[in-house]
Amino acid sequence: MYKKIIISICLILGVSLLCCLNFSKPTKTTVQFASWGSESEISILKPILKDFEKENPNIKVDFMHIPQNYFQKIHLLFASNTAPDVIFMNNQYLPIYANADVLEDLTDDFDFSKFYPQTVKALSWKGKIYAVPRDVSNLIIFYNKDIFDKYKVPYPSINWTIQDFLTTAEKLTHRPSIFGISFDEEPLMFLPYLTSFGGGFESQKINSLSSKQALKFYADLRNKYHVAPQKDESASATMAQMFLQGKLAMHLSGRWLVPKYRQEAKFDWDIVNFPSGKYGSVVPLDASGWTISKSSKHKKEAIKLVEFLASKTSSQEFTKSGLIVPARIDVANSETFLDNQKPHNARIFLDVIKTSEPTPVTVNYREILDNIKNDTEHLFNKE
Repeated sequence: MYKKIIISICLILGVSLLCCLNFSKPTKTTVQFASWGSESEISILKPILKDFEKENPNIKVDFMHIPQNYFQKIHLLFASNTAPDVIFMNNQYLPIYANADVLEDLTDDFDFSKFYPQTVKALSWKGKIYAVPRDVSNLIIFYNKDIFDKYKVPYPSINWTIQDFLTTAEKLTHRPSIFGISFDEEPLMFLPYLTSFGGGFESQKINSLSSKQALKFYADLRNKYHVAPQKDESASATMAQMFLQGKLAMHLSGRWLVPKYRQEAKFDWDIVNFPSGKYGSVVPLDASGWTISKSSKHKKEAIKLVEFLASKTSSQEFTKSGLIVPARIDVANSETFLDNQKPHNARIFLDVIKTSEPTPVTVNYREILDNIKNDTEHLFNKE
């Protein structure tokens, strides 16, 4: 009888042990990740996050997609002490959060030698690196080859000067149907004119003679030479829409328009670098990347997620759509980026990095831009 009781107890203990072994699940750590992005961009991101969860079964990613008013909402999350663990950030807003000491210093946590140094610098603040770069953002000139061919104007050369640029725009302008070059009153879109003339947005540069000469030249494109559309001539159409309509021979913009132009342009097109002014061809460089909240309770897991997002494999996925210039040097110089699709001169995006300057962002940068926009409105819209 005693032996039967012992056997029964052993059986019960054995079954209990098997149940624990077979049915207990490891505890998952949830990492919250916030990002902006269009539907097409999010369709690329979500499979990457799923692959991360497969490789890291103990980590669940709570993805917070904020398509509009992104930084307003991020600001509120920080203010309420509910900031996500990982936050997609750009260099124009990073100083605000880095200066407020709410972002983790990542300087010693990642190998930044794999990325263009200019992007790392753009995502740094006071000598510390606060984000792992995903992409480079710079400005180039898209041009409609069909319009160039129609008026027998040679395609732009990488060695062209600001005077060559003006002469080319004049030859291509046939108002009111075709204008030589785009015109945008947003400060970031005319910054290349300032930097290539030796000026800039910094307090010690914006009122310099070089900046004044650059602003006058830019305003003259519209008001004196009439190679760029006036406000009433573009009406409600954006410069990208006018380019697609065949009303602009050249359009100063960035890589983000490549997928749209690939899909919608009914004409042949390519890209060229911004022309050289007195100080060469100097365009601003911006960057986006992943930061980690200083208040995160899951820093180890957050670092793993950022490492995965910044990996070569993930960078290739982001790059395939044509939306970004990858910040990873190996991916930027691969066939993934330099494919046979338009623009055929895709390497221009990489060459421009060498002479680019990270946009001189400060904590009050948005206020500076608003002031510049107000100060230039009258200059740009003289009859």
